[in-house]
Amino acid sequence: MSVKINKKFVSQFVSQHELDYAAPAAEAALSLVKSKNGPGNDFLGWIDLPIAYDKEEFARIKAAAERIKKMCDVLVVIGIGGSYLGARAVIEYCKSNNYNALHGDCPEIYFAGNSISASSLADLLKMCDGKDICVNVVSKSGTTTEPAIAFRVFRELIVKKYGEDGAKERIFATTDKARGTLKTFADRMGYETFVVPDDIGGRYSVLTAVGLLPIAVAGIDIDALMAGAAEAREEYLNAPFAGNAALEYAVLRNILYKRGKSTEILVSYEPAAQMLSEWWKQLYGESEGKDGKGIYPASVVFSTDLHSLGQFIQDGSRTMFETVIDIQSPKDHVTIPHDPEDTDGLNYIAGKELDEINHKAMLGTLLAHVDGGVPNIVIETPDRSERETGRLIYFFELACAVSGYMLGVNPFDQPGVESYKKNMFALLGKKGSEQRSAELAERIAKL
Repeated sequence: MSVKINKKFVSQFVSQHELDYAAPAAEAALSLVKSKNGPGNDFLGWIDLPIAYDKEEFARIKAAAERIKKMCDVLVVIGIGGSYLGARAVIEYCKSNNYNALHGDCPEIYFAGNSISASSLADLLKMCDGKDICVNVVSKSGTTTEPAIAFRVFRELIVKKYGEDGAKERIFATTDKARGTLKTFADRMGYETFVVPDDIGGRYSVLTAVGLLPIAVAGIDIDALMAGAAEAREEYLNAPFAGNAALEYAVLRNILYKRGKSTEILVSYEPAAQMLSEWWKQLYGESEGKDGKGIYPASVVFSTDLHSLGQFIQDGSRTMFETVIDIQSPKDHVTIPHDPEDTDGLNYIAGKELDEINHKAMLGTLLAHVDGGVPNIVIETPDRSERETGRLIYFFELACAVSGYMLGVNPFDQPGVESYKKNMFALLGKKGSEQRSAELAERIAKL
C-alpha cells in the first residue's frame, strides 16, 4: 500500500495489544460501510465512485475543461464547504499553493462564494478586470446564501461583458441532477450542467464533478487521480486489519480520544498541503462533531507554525495528538549553496538538499513532541502525484467513515449546520421568518 501508518511515534502511548483488541470493532465498522447498512447509508455513493463513476459525464468534464482553457484567462469557482474545498485542496497539493502565479498554459483559478466579505469579492472582481472569465457555480440547491450572492454578481458581470448568448458558453453549473433552483435556471438559460450526486455529501464529493472540473482546468490528470482512488478502494476495503492503514488510523484516533486527546492536529511540512488540511478539517469535523462527541480537527504547517504554536504543542495542555503527513519524495529540488565567508554559520549544511533539511526538522519535531507527551501518528505517502493524491483522498474518506461508526455517530449527516442559517435568515428578514426575527431581536437587546 502506498499510504502507510508509521506507529513509531505513537507506540509509547498505544500498545499493539490495544490495537489488536480494537481490531474487531474497526472491522465491524468497515463491514457497515461496505454493506451500506449503517446510519447515513443514503450517502455512501463515494465508496464505489472510483470504479463506478459516470464515464459519459467524465468525458464531458474533460471536454469542458479544454474549452475553458482555450477561452478563459480566469475560472471563478463559486461554492462553499465541500463545493470548493476539495478542488482547491487538490489543485494546490498537486500543483502549488502559488498556482495562480505559476499557472502556465492553464487559466488562473479563483474561488468565490465561500464568505460574505465585501472586500474579498471586490478584490476578486478587480483581479478579473480586463480578463476573459468563465464561471463554475457549484451548489446542490442554488439557494445557499454565500455562493448564490457571488453567482448573482458574476453572472451579471458575464452577461454585461459577453451577452446572454456568450454567457451560455462561459457559465457551467454543477448541481442537482433533476431538480432545484440552480438546475432549473441553468436548463432555462442553456448552461452546461454537471451532477452533484444525491448519494454523496459535499465533504465526500471531491472526486465527483464538484471537484473534477476545476481540477481538470488546472491541468491535473483526473484519470490518474481516479485510478489512485480506485487502487486505494480495492486495498482498504479488502485488506485485513493488520497493515490496513485506513483501519489503523481510525483505531488509533479513537483510542487516543478515549484517553482524553480531544484535539487532533494535522501536520504538514509543505505549504502546498495547507488547503488539503482545510478539506480534512471539514471532512472530520462535520462527520464526527455531533451528539456531544468528536475530536476537534486543527491543522498546522511546520516548520512555519513551530514559531507560533510550537510552544503550546510542546508544553501546553495535554489534550491533543498530532497526525503528520510525511511526503517522502519532494516535487522540487533546491540545494543549499556554499558561502566562502560562512556569514550565517550554515556551511555545515552546504550541498544538502532543502528537502533533507525539512525531513530532519520533521524528525526532530516528532521526537520533541513525543517527549513532551504528545502522541504522533505518521501517515507516509510517496509523493504529490495525481495517483498518490487520489489514494490519500480515499484513505481519509474511508478512515473517517470507519472512525465515525466506531465513535457511535452518523458520519454522513450534519444537523448542526442549520442552526446559524435559520438565525441569519430571520435577522435578514427572509419571508416567513418574522416571528423568529422578533425573538432574536429581543434576545440581542437583552445581551
